[in-house]
Amino acid sequence: MRCTPWKSNTYKKSPVHNLLKDIFVTSITRTIHKDNVIRFNGNRYSVPLGTYRQGSSNIAYIEEDGEHLLIRLQENGHLLAKHKIASGRGMVISDPTHRERSHTKRDHLIQQIEALLEDKEVARWLIEVLSERYPRHLIDQLKVVQSVILKHPSSIEKAIHEMRRLQLTSANDLRDIAISLEIQEGKNRGPIHEKYKELIAPERRENIYVSVLQGGKTR
Repeated sequence: MRCTPWKSNTYKKSPVHNLLKDIFVTSITRTIHKDNVIRFNGNRYSVPLGTYRQGSSNIAYIEEDGEHLLIRLQENGHLLAKHKIASGRGMVISDPTHRERSHTKRDHLIQQIEALLEDKEVARWLIEVLSERYPRHLIDQLKVVQSVILKHPSSIEKAIHEMRRLQLTSANDLRDIAISLEIQEGKNRGPIHEKYKELIAPERRENIYVSVLQGGKTR
């Protein structure tokens, strides 16, 4: 009688298994509720006041990092909130700073923009420029900036640097530059607006953005 050697049930995970695991982990999402919390493993975790937006997708990406729960608005975006993971259930884990109300809507928008941008220096520059250029319409300008950040997270900071280099001063300029950068990088899958078609060419003069953004044509 031959005895078959006992084999452990443990096995080495294949690269495909690890890849699938990575995809699964980085794709966990939760809904941001009206009271500015997300639910995770039977508990509720706060996000900054005003994160929930009426008519928006209100989706947050979450990641477990040791003992902490990391919350972002984009999968690889800037950190929105960080909490220690609760051991029980039915608990509310809240950061006191998430419940502080701004004195004005303007201050709240500024806080949101600063939280979403990783480069704090360019964030301050942008806010200062808009505050000086549009003192009576600053809220409208900040709303446009917030929308651009959420719609174009991969190109927003490059767009701000370009806006600064060209000495432009409008949130609409920022939006147009962000759109044109994504077109250049082939990230815009929709139809290309006539206004931006010329930006696809590989060689452009230094003042290309100024010319196009002002409605002109290249020569």
